[in-house]
Amino acid sequence: MENRIRVLVAKPGLDGHDRGAKVIARALRDAGMEVIYTGLRQTPEMIVSAALQEDVQVIGLSILSGAHNAIVPRIMSLLAEKGMTDVVVVVGGIVPDPDAEELKKLGVAAVFQPGASLETIVEFLRGAVPQAA
Repeated sequence: MENRIRVLVAKPGLDGHDRGAKVIARALRDAGMEVIYTGLRQTPEMIVSAALQEDVQVIGLSILSGAHNAIVPRIMSLLAEKGMTDVVVVVGGIVPDPDAEELKKLGVAAVFQPGASLETIVEFLRGAVPQAA
């Protein structure tokens, strides 16, 4: 298990609903991944700093507030500034299809909308982090 995928699960912004993030964190852990959950109300700077300190391969953002168009570009910019372009970023939550496409253009690997299965998310991450697959 030395090559376990390290995932940072974060709840950016002012949205206080974290049940989904906790369910995802547990599912990833149960699938053998190492999961760091940052908790509620994280700023982009806090998220990128934690990802750097924890040396994660994946950042999972749970956003239900509709602030994805402001938060995600800032996170992607900070990752680029820190030379962390190899970190896989995925977003889950309420993201309209046109916005999801724009986020992918920024470098987001996947957007998981309500109804995405835990199995689909786990398998996607296993495929997105080749050294741990």
